[in-house]
Amino acid sequence: MMASVARTPGHAHREHDELSTLFDALRNAAFDGVGISRLAYSEAESQALEMIEVEARRVGLTTERDAAANLVATLPGSDGDLPFIACGSHIDSVPQGGNFDGAAGVVAALAVMRRLKALERPLKRTVKLFALRGEESARFGKPYLGSSCLFGKLTPSDLETKAEDDGRSMGDCMRSVGVAVDRIAAREVLLEPTSVAAWVELHIEQGPVLTARNLPIGIVSGIRGNIRHRAVECVGQAGHSGAVPRWLRHDAVFGMCELITHLDAHWRTLLERGHDLVLTSGIVATDPKVNAIARIPELVRFAFEIRSQSRATLDAVYQLFLSECASVARERGVSFRFDEKVEAAGATMDKTWIERLTAAAGRLNLPFETIASGAGHDAAVFANAGVPSAMVFVRNRHGSHNPRETMDLSDLIAGIDVMHAAIQEAAMSRGGERLARSIDEESDRDPQLEGRSR
Repeated sequence: MMASVARTPGHAHREHDELSTLFDALRNAAFDGVGISRLAYSEAESQALEMIEVEARRVGLTTERDAAANLVATLPGSDGDLPFIACGSHIDSVPQGGNFDGAAGVVAALAVMRRLKALERPLKRTVKLFALRGEESARFGKPYLGSSCLFGKLTPSDLETKAEDDGRSMGDCMRSVGVAVDRIAAREVLLEPTSVAAWVELHIEQGPVLTARNLPIGIVSGIRGNIRHRAVECVGQAGHSGAVPRWLRHDAVFGMCELITHLDAHWRTLLERGHDLVLTSGIVATDPKVNAIARIPELVRFAFEIRSQSRATLDAVYQLFLSECASVARERGVSFRFDEKVEAAGATMDKTWIERLTAAAGRLNLPFETIASGAGHDAAVFANAGVPSAMVFVRNRHGSHNPRETMDLSDLIAGIDVMHAAIQEAAMSRGGERLARSIDEESDRDPQLEGRSR
C-alpha cells in the first residue's frame, strides 16, 4: 500500500492560498500593461525562474541550472540507480499573453513535489522538476528551445536566428542568461533519455473542448506536429488600379488570396476523409510605405502553418501547398519566395502513463476526457527523444496566447491531484525501470484525433 498524507481541509486551503500567491507574484513581475510578457531568454523569464527556485528551496528541494539555463529542482529517491521521473513545463510566454500558459505546469509540478516531500515514506525514484526556457516560438520562430537543448536538437544555424523584438541572435540571447552556447552548438546531449523514466506535464488546454464539455481536466493522447514558414512572399507587379485590366495584372494580394482559398478547399476535403489537419495564415501584410488604395500591390508577405498528428498528412499537405503556389504563380503571373521551413514533430503520449493518469482520475472521481493537443508542448520533444511522456490538460476559458486566459484554481488542483497520484505510484515502484511504452506497439502508429469521455 502506498504511503500518503491525508489531505485535510487545512492542507487544501493552505495549498490554494500558496498557489494563488505565487500566480499573483508571477503576474505582477511580468505584466506589461496589457498582458503577460515573459519572452524566451529575457530578463522577465529569468526573474520568473528565480521566483520558482525560491519556492522550491523553501519546501526543501535542491536546485540547479542545467547547461541550457533551465531550472531543475530535485527530490531524491532512495535508489539513485533508478531512472528519475521528470515533471514541469515552460515558464516563458508570448508577448501580451496570459499568466497560465506554461507557468501553470511549472507551479503544478512544484505543488506535486511539495506533496511528495511530505510523504511519510521516502520515494524509491528521484523526482525532478524542470522549469524550461523558450518553449514559445514567438521570439525566434522556433519552439521548444529549452527542451531541445537537452537532447542536442538545436543546430548552429538555429542559434543564428534573429529575435523578432530586437534582432539579436538566439545564441547571443541564450549566452546572456547563462546558456553554455558552445555545448548547444556542438549538439551535445545534456540529458540522456535513458536516465529519465517519464516526463509528465500539466498545461492549460488552449482550445475550447473542456469548457464546452464542462470538464475540469483532460488526459492527452497525442500532440500535433507542425510545418511552418514565418514569411512567404507573393511577388507581383505594381500598377495603377484604374489603368491595368484584369488580364494584364500581376496582383500579389489576389495571388495570395487565391492560394489560401484553394488550400481551404483542400483542408475541408481532407477533414471529410478523416484526416487530422489545421491550417493557418496568422500574419498577412503589404508595405504601408509603398502601397495605396489606388495602387496594385506588388508584394504581400504572409505566414503559413499546418498542423497534424500524422507525419504523412503534414508532408502531403506541404507538397500540396508548394504545388498550389506553382499553379497560382502561373495563373496570376506572380511568384512566391519562401524563408526557411521550420518543422516541429508531433508525438504520441505513452499508453502506460495514459492508463495510469486515467486510473488516478477514476479513483479521485474526477470527470475527464481523453483529448489530442492541437498546440505543441515540450512533452513532444521528450517523447520523440524516447522518454515515455504524458500530459494533463486543465480547463481554460477564453483561449490562450492572450491576456484573457482564465483558469480556476479548483481545476488546477484537480489536475495536481491526478498528477500527484500517478507520479507517487510510479515513484514508489522499482518495476519497469523506464516505465516505458512498447516500441514495437508504437512504431507503426499514425495517430489521429481520438476522444473519450468519462
